[in-house]
Amino acid sequence: MASESTVGEPQTKATVAADRARPAAKSFSTGVAKGRDLLDSAISASTIDAIDIPKVGTMSVAGIVGNLPGIRAETSGVDGFSSLTVRGLPLAADGTKYLQIQEDGLPILEFGDIHLAGTDTFLRTDLGLSQVQVIRGGSASTFASNSPGGLINLISKTGEHEEGNVQLSAGLDHDLNRVDFEYGAPLGEGWRFHVGGFYREGEGPREIGYTGIRGGQFKANVTRQFAGGFVRIYGKYLDDRQANYSLFPVTVGGTNAAPTFSNLPGTDARRDTSLSPYTASFLNVDQNNNPVTNDGRNGIRGVVKSVGLEAQFEISDWTVSNKFRFAANSGDYNENISLLTLPAETMAATLGGPGAVLTYASGPKAGEALTDLSGLNGNGLLTVPLYIHARLNNLNNVTNDVRASRVWTLGDGKLTTTAGLYASSQNVDMYWTFATGLEGFAAGGSTTRFNVTTANGLPLTDGGILTYGFPAFLGVPLSTYHRRYDVNYRVIAPYASSNYQLGKLSVGASLRLDYGKVSGLLYGADLGGGRNGTGTVDLDGNGVISIPEAQVAVLPLSQPGNVDYKYHYLSYSAGVNYRIAEPISVFARYSRGGRAAAERVFFSPQHDPAGGGLTDPSIAYGRVKQAEAGVKLRHEGISVFLTGFWATTSESGFQIGADATGAAKVINFSRSYSAKGLELESEIHRGPFSLALGATYAKSKIDQDTTDPTLNGNRPRHQPSLFFTARPQFEQGIVTVGTTINGTTSSFAQDSNILKQPGYVIFNPFLFVRPVSRVELGLTAYNVFDKLAFVNISSAAIPASGVVNAQTLNGRTITGTVRFSF
Repeated sequence: MASESTVGEPQTKATVAADRARPAAKSFSTGVAKGRDLLDSAISASTIDAIDIPKVGTMSVAGIVGNLPGIRAETSGVDGFSSLTVRGLPLAADGTKYLQIQEDGLPILEFGDIHLAGTDTFLRTDLGLSQVQVIRGGSASTFASNSPGGLINLISKTGEHEEGNVQLSAGLDHDLNRVDFEYGAPLGEGWRFHVGGFYREGEGPREIGYTGIRGGQFKANVTRQFAGGFVRIYGKYLDDRQANYSLFPVTVGGTNAAPTFSNLPGTDARRDTSLSPYTASFLNVDQNNNPVTNDGRNGIRGVVKSVGLEAQFEISDWTVSNKFRFAANSGDYNENISLLTLPAETMAATLGGPGAVLTYASGPKAGEALTDLSGLNGNGLLTVPLYIHARLNNLNNVTNDVRASRVWTLGDGKLTTTAGLYASSQNVDMYWTFATGLEGFAAGGSTTRFNVTTANGLPLTDGGILTYGFPAFLGVPLSTYHRRYDVNYRVIAPYASSNYQLGKLSVGASLRLDYGKVSGLLYGADLGGGRNGTGTVDLDGNGVISIPEAQVAVLPLSQPGNVDYKYHYLSYSAGVNYRIAEPISVFARYSRGGRAAAERVFFSPQHDPAGGGLTDPSIAYGRVKQAEAGVKLRHEGISVFLTGFWATTSESGFQIGADATGAAKVINFSRSYSAKGLELESEIHRGPFSLALGATYAKSKIDQDTTDPTLNGNRPRHQPSLFFTARPQFEQGIVTVGTTINGTTSSFAQDSNILKQPGYVIFNPFLFVRPVSRVELGLTAYNVFDKLAFVNISSAAIPASGVVNAQTLNGRTITGTVRFSF
């Protein structure tokens, strides 16, 4: 944290040596008009350098960024199934609603909370990453669209110095192998280049019975430097898939205020999932209502083909810069969520009536009768899982950001002015389909499906599938959420800023005006208007219509809904910074930013599918207001940045929650929030010892919920009062040893504030040894004490069954690495 190397500079021997003497002055460039030393800027910002990323214990984007102050990550280490927020702003749904994630200064996606299409689906980290910069609040709302809470920018290496690395990694207690490489160098006459990437393959940190992780990426850039500027072209190809570690059952006892959790008998929530080769695929229909087989083994898959251009040059006294990128984004999303869990005997009677018979539908025992119902998998439980499949057809993004800056001499001070124009186009073309089945809970990726037959021999399932859509027997219409979105979002945003520095005092302000146009088509019976969402389809082509095939969720292709509306909103920010002395400064800032609504406003009363507009134009965007003030100290190997903050926002949408029995359900909401607190970032270096510490205290609440007033005054779900990270380290000669510590206090499982979600502290130790020149051996462990740590508990209260679904951090995983430098 608070790393102080030069932006974009590779970790050469010289910079590594300088790194050990941190902290020092640094120019920060993300979300500001012009790079400045942080002690001269009225912003709250942090960085992680390439040298520190391996010490975190994970390579997932959310896992890395979650080590920075103010940023809270909900992740099980899977890119694409993570949520990020900042400074107590709510995580009412999934994704990164109030933060924008960028790569080299441009957004990956225009919106960070597209359901089933998280931004980190299309982003990976490797040795080509130079630095992660994060700005919280401040000018983030005016120097980027849809980023009122902050910006996260992953900056690539660009070959300033000749350097190459090849790194081999292997899981020592799990199946995952990976190779990373990067090489960059000057070519002479102002030219330089950098290439890098990775490939990985293996079952992964959890036992699922098949290769759950496979893929990689390749990135390259070429830069031509000249007097007063540069031109850079770059490209990326990414094709990577990861198993989706969704919710998994655990047992709960005690009371709602003091619950006790343990693993379901026969399973381990830190290592097991609902995934299995015996339940991975299922029949359904595609977006044209034709039979298709969905393969869940694709997990969360992101495919990116992108090219970009970046340039900076001087025109008279003006510095003009332009960034452009086209990214073709596509992929898949697969998830398995338990809807109903019961003892096997009760489940059989519930679905098939008295005398119902269960048989194995898949796996080594396929066709055999299930006789020991109470002893099934050591826990005697069956579940009705919801199989979610989303085909991400086209999430292409085109973005251009051009700006011009000039420094003027004004009196005894300097005035920096900037004007820019941002333009983007974001496609959201995706198709959702669902099915339900009948499964048990087994360890080691051995879960199987079951068929159920009535006492008189009537089969109710089709290869273990109960319904090709949502289960009507649970009170949910079959065609619910069976949808296709084909929508385009266009954004034009002029912006401007000025900053006047007079001696120790700096005063600045900026504003941005976002114009948006949204157009496209929607398909789904959820739109209403008499649209039919069910049909009879012979999915397996055997000429016989089974009970599930008689009612299949389909799209009403001849009755699309329209999308056609516009919006605009103003964002602004103003701040003051005073450099009291060389090592210390104070600052204050007030900001108001906006966040345009993405696809979640559709298929709801807020949207008119006939005319395409919104029933209430004010929901086209939401506002975030923030005030912050802080002090920054950096002196003789010590840095302390302390910031107080206050924020408010409001939003409407839906989230996945649970009813009193613990069964998953969709909850609609329309509410306002507020948060206030403190964030701390500090470092100390004394000889070979160093300590980096970050902590955030936030008091958050739901101010008003118009859909459920009983929630007024409650704390938003999963929102702890305190979360923190620490990294003590010892480095001497050839050895670097230390640990990264991540912790959080307790929170509430749901907005009703009944069931407590326990906090946790996990330790991720690391050891790096350089026995000879250009060779480094590494050993890292994640969650070394094997803590059962909860990210998300779906139940609002302890259900009568004593079983709840939960998302957990991975258990202990140990990885060995060897790196060769050249």
